[in-house]
Amino acid sequence: MHVKRLIDVTGSIVLLLLAAPLFCVIALVIAANSPGGVIYRQVRVGLNGRPFEMLKFRTMRVGAHTERASLAALNETDGHLFKVRDDPRITPEGKWMRRLSLDELPQLVNVLRGEMSLVGPRPLLLSDSGYTGDARTRLSVTPGLTGLWQVSGRSMLAWEEMVRLDLHYVKHQSLTLDLAILVRTVSAVLSSKGAY
Repeated sequence: MHVKRLIDVTGSIVLLLLAAPLFCVIALVIAANSPGGVIYRQVRVGLNGRPFEMLKFRTMRVGAHTERASLAALNETDGHLFKVRDDPRITPEGKWMRRLSLDELPQLVNVLRGEMSLVGPRPLLLSDSGYTGDARTRLSVTPGLTGLWQVSGRSMLAWEEMVRLDLHYVKHQSLTLDLAILVRTVSAVLSSKGAY
């Protein structure tokens, strides 16, 4: 685990430095086209059930979280997730950021802080967590910036399949598996398959 943490710290620092110009461009685009803050902070469930504040570039209009209940009928996923392919709350610039997963880049700061890892089960909202039964096992490892279900279909997967993939990761986690997931993440991001 010490090696994994070293990789997380080194990787997040290198990626933050390399992505710094991109961070500036994205921040300017958001600020110029949509009123409100550039960074969106959201409480997620972390290791051993501890909540933490996850960072993202804001892709929705301000106050979008208060509109979720009114869109419940449009939810395209089962289980405990909420996904709407053509979510009307998403800003025009937010759509392309999500398609390329650029909105997730600020989570490199979460990785540097030790709240997240480069690879692991994705952290879910407290309200979406569904952490009962087998799904609770996913809390035994640090949540990740990318994970097995992100490279296996993303939003197109059913909740049970997402949980199954996360449990597989928890049971078989290794540096080799992490490397394989990181490599697959590149093609998953470039294909934008299941990203919305």
